[in-house]
Amino acid sequence: MGINKDQVKGRIEEAKGKVKEVVGKAVGNKELEVKGNIQKNVGAVQASVGDAKEDIAKTLKTP
Repeated sequence: MGINKDQVKGRIEEAKGKVKEVVGKAVGNKELEVKGNIQKNVGAVQASVGDAKEDIAKTLKTP
């Protein structure tokens, strides 16, 4: 099937969150670090939902 929008959006958010987290840690901005961590985790959950949808679609397609 390929990839779905939840997988793509989730992984993009995960990457953006990781960048914020690292930058926040590097400059000593705890608030940015925490926001980045949250964004990273939300993105990971969204990507996981997309992965689950993909697995379900593959299972339903298999005879």
